[in-house]
Amino acid sequence: MMVSGSKLLLTASLLSAVAAVPARATKDVTVAVGSNFTTLDPYDANDTLSQAVAKSFYQGLFGFDRNLKRVNVLAESYQVSADGLNYTVKLRPGVKFQDGTAFDAEAVKVNFDRASNPDNHLKRYNLFKNIAGTEVVDPLTVKIILKQPFSAFIDTLASPAAVMISPAALKKYGKDIAFHPMGTGPYQLEQWNQTDFVKVKKFAGYWQPGYPKLDTITWRPVADNNTRSAMLQTGEANFAYPIPFEQAKLLEKDSKLDLVASPSIMQRYISFNVTQKPFDNPKVRAAINYAINRQALVKVAFAGYAVPATGIVPPTIQYAASFPAVEYNPAKARELLKEAGYPNGFTTTLWSSHNHSTAQKVLQFTQQQLAQVGIKVQVTAMDAGQRAAQVEEKGQKESNVRLFYTGWTASTGEANWALTPLFATQSWPPAIFNTAFYSNPAVDKDLNDALLTSDSARKAALYKDAQTRIWLDQPWAPLVVEKLVSANTKNLTGFYVMPDTSFSFDDADLK
Repeated sequence: MMVSGSKLLLTASLLSAVAAVPARATKDVTVAVGSNFTTLDPYDANDTLSQAVAKSFYQGLFGFDRNLKRVNVLAESYQVSADGLNYTVKLRPGVKFQDGTAFDAEAVKVNFDRASNPDNHLKRYNLFKNIAGTEVVDPLTVKIILKQPFSAFIDTLASPAAVMISPAALKKYGKDIAFHPMGTGPYQLEQWNQTDFVKVKKFAGYWQPGYPKLDTITWRPVADNNTRSAMLQTGEANFAYPIPFEQAKLLEKDSKLDLVASPSIMQRYISFNVTQKPFDNPKVRAAINYAINRQALVKVAFAGYAVPATGIVPPTIQYAASFPAVEYNPAKARELLKEAGYPNGFTTTLWSSHNHSTAQKVLQFTQQQLAQVGIKVQVTAMDAGQRAAQVEEKGQKESNVRLFYTGWTASTGEANWALTPLFATQSWPPAIFNTAFYSNPAVDKDLNDALLTSDSARKAALYKDAQTRIWLDQPWAPLVVEKLVSANTKNLTGFYVMPDTSFSFDDADLK
């Protein structure tokens, strides 16, 4: 068949026009974070970072906005029965999981049945252990039945642990779901190199029209603070957290970057294993508290981007109690050690739950402070794998934890999750994160009773009593509440660090 000359010219001009249209630049973002990820299953994660990265794939019935205000996500509404035992939730229609299966009431039941079953040994079991059962009312209505009233339940369902995983994927992968995330979220897993990065790509079937705005996000663990900052300056990263405090002022002057210092609910502390000598002695615990100059710690390790702790719960947490500042008094510390039977001090270990540069500065500072009162400590900064194996997975009898520097954010924004995982007897590792192995029946009763009442004044009184008892028992040396310092390239918008040190990136875009 012959083609006329005019048609050839038309075809050529069309091809030229197509070639002249520039291809849309892909919106690829790299995020440099301070430590590695332990799992991509939020129900089995003890660290905020792993849950933050899992937000790429997963959503819950409820969630929190960037200011920790609770919002509806996969739920449209809920009702609570008069006795506080039944929560009936209406679900958002038309949502599909990334494997194409429908999100419905049966999916909610499968997830909460899994989360509330102790035989599954999930690290976040304690958030869901009060669920007696979950019933499908109709495809878009689910009823969750509790064993006893639990006034923090909806806040618990908004935590980043309470996500919806595809039932088909759970059936297919079982315990290996951690390596095959399949949710309703804006991104799908492209690749997970467990020592180097997690890369996620846009989910084309996402239920929110126009989202996500990015094509890919590469989450890259970078333990060294200076390297994280350098990656921003060279363009290797678009967002970095945490920023080394000592470099914040320098980065602030970089015309290509935005530096953001935001409030947090991140409390940093050293726990004492109170079941082991010499930390079973209250005078030793008091001595360590007197031995640490928190004002100096703020300057040395945090470059001023922190405030000394005023309690065991950050002041912005609901029902937090504050106490007089801990006095720095090394002479009093030495006196107490002598009274406790350690006139020449003792030798012990101090571990850190992270190995980034700021954590190492805290270890070095604390080591020097304790040495001044005769306590010699060997320090170890752990990566995520070491922390899981040596701290989170060992019970009291086999645990080698003595002094442990770490931090905690209550991802539900209220006092129950700020206190129960760290101080309840039921929260000893490997159940949750009471690394002090602290136990006080009166505290346990306060925490339990607070969940049985919806009376705000009653809750406040119970949480104040619990915090007062813990403050006086001193299973910790509370140190500081951090400010959260992040930085991003100016062309990245809508990417934030939340007060719980998680991330908000639903609206992230690259201009």
